[in-house]
Amino acid sequence: MADYYPYRISHGGSHLTLIWRSGKGDAPNEVAVDGRGGLLAFPDLRTLEEHCARNGWELIREGGAALDLAVVRQWVERPDLDPVPAGLLLEAWNFFEDLSSSLKAGPALPSQGPLHDNAYEKIFGGDALGPTTCREAWTEEEAAAVRELLRMGLDLWERAVGGSRIR
Repeated sequence: MADYYPYRISHGGSHLTLIWRSGKGDAPNEVAVDGRGGLLAFPDLRTLEEHCARNGWELIREGGAALDLAVVRQWVERPDLDPVPAGLLLEAWNFFEDLSSSLKAGPALPSQGPLHDNAYEKIFGGDALGPTTCREAWTEEEAAAVRELLRMGLDLWERAVGGSRIR
């Protein structure tokens, strides 16, 4: 039996909680979708817990993640403003990949190449957004590629939420 985790998403002043599941072996991580491939989204943890209980899913509450997409959107649209923790951008990137692979309808994230691979590797050090003199910092091209990928992820999120039935 798979373990399911609550995943709280803040966006535009509101919050939704999704169900996240780790992929087995080489399978990708995923967020839960309904039978038609639409995102399962819940206004609160109690409603999510009731859904999991009805479906016989074991919900693991420890380590539940939270992601603030408003901060990510701010960085995508205005990277010259306040700095954003690299870990937040990494978490958003991973979340958008999970979301993209979970949704059966709609466009996926763009294919990623060496530029994305380099940027992704650098983000682990946490210095990707530091001064460009730092060897681990993103180049302008890498930062632009990450902003574009996250912009597309934010668009995917908006379409998914717009097409989801909030439980």
